[in-house]
Amino acid sequence: MTQIPPLPDAALSGAGAALSAYLRTRPADWPQPAPGEDAAAFLSAAFRPHRPKDDGTPLFTGYFEPEIDASPDPVGRFRHPLYRLPPDPGHDHAAILAGALAGRGLEIAWLADPVERFFLQVQGSGRLRLTDGRVLRLGYAGQNGHPYRSLGREMVARGLIPQDRIGADTMRAWFRDNPDRVTELLILNPSWVYFRELTGLGPDDGPIGTAGVPLVPMVSLAVDPAHVPLGAPVLLNTTVDGAPFLRLMVAQDTGGAIRGAQRGDIYFGTGARAGLRAGRQNAPGCLTVLLPRDM
Repeated sequence: MTQIPPLPDAALSGAGAALSAYLRTRPADWPQPAPGEDAAAFLSAAFRPHRPKDDGTPLFTGYFEPEIDASPDPVGRFRHPLYRLPPDPGHDHAAILAGALAGRGLEIAWLADPVERFFLQVQGSGRLRLTDGRVLRLGYAGQNGHPYRSLGREMVARGLIPQDRIGADTMRAWFRDNPDRVTELLILNPSWVYFRELTGLGPDDGPIGTAGVPLVPMVSLAVDPAHVPLGAPVLLNTTVDGAPFLRLMVAQDTGGAIRGAQRGDIYFGTGARAGLRAGRQNAPGCLTVLLPRDM
């Protein structure tokens, strides 16, 4: 890591929200403020900014918690199951679609659209609006061990969608127009994500991140823990919604596609609007980690 100058005043304006999130996931031996201590003053005094580096390209994307119609039983149009983590999770995507897990009692619920299942797996969490009126919260339970392969990148490489138009909305539109090619494209990505049912969450709580607490929109960041300690405050300098974005956040989550020292995924929140913003988020930038001064 390379030491960098102190935190800019503009970043400290959001110190209160970042400190609240940090205190929920603070590593046990990391500093905490004295009662009543100002958030900006504490973060400036207790931490030293460092910038992790590797050979990867800096990239900051977004994710969200989808809301999807589902059924507790395979009826009507609801024919695409979501699975709990099995003891033998290593089946690839194609094998699972061919029935490798069928009939083993691993099904949590069924969706009407395999494309929405794919996007739910990309996000790693979601809210299911069940046909019986219940809302079921899902969290990430595990992955099959196969590498994630970007369908967006594959669709661009095959000339299906232009590079300057690729995104979740254009991908969904292409799949709607080409239903006979859905399976062919989906199994290009051998990865498969398993889910678990979450309980005890309020309607305003975000999904549970890797750090074990509900995520906070525009405060929680998914990182590569090989380079950024989970629970650490971080300063993100990038572009969001076409505007400069300089904000203190907290490393509270991870993701299968988040690999590298300057790679991060911003949690945008729940629902369709958050999904649109997250789907368009794809920008370079710079991630600075705040480490205790005595580390």
